Amino acid sequence: MIYHVVPLGEWNVNPELPYAPASLAEEGFVHCSADEATTLAIVNAFYRSTSRPLLALVLDESRLVARCEWEAAAPAPPPGVAEGTLFPHVFGPINRDAVERILLVQWDEEDRATGLEENAGVH
Repeated sequence: MIYHVVPLGEWNVNPELPYAPASLAEEGFVHCSADEATTLAIVNAFYRSTSRPLLALVLDESRLVARCEWEAAAPAPPPGVAEGTLFPHVFGPINRDAVERILLVQWDEEDRATGLEENAGVH
């Protein structure tokens, strides 16, 4: 399983179509991470001021239609992620049937992401 972070509002746009974030058009791939700890580090580095609720899509890599390659972060991984960590990059839209679960990012009083929890209300 791999993880992709997305605001709820973006996830709900065109729910009948595969999900294609801005990074796909801008960089040619969808950014993902390998585990919860790396996902939280990414949220804290890049998504603290993003609209909420913030979701983590848990994707079954074997069900993705688009190619997924594991690559190094460029220029460097975010704070809290070890140098040399590889990140899954999906080179096409995310087909929604590859989404195994949708988790909700949890925040502490200092506005830092602290965990991911099941949220039955999000599809």
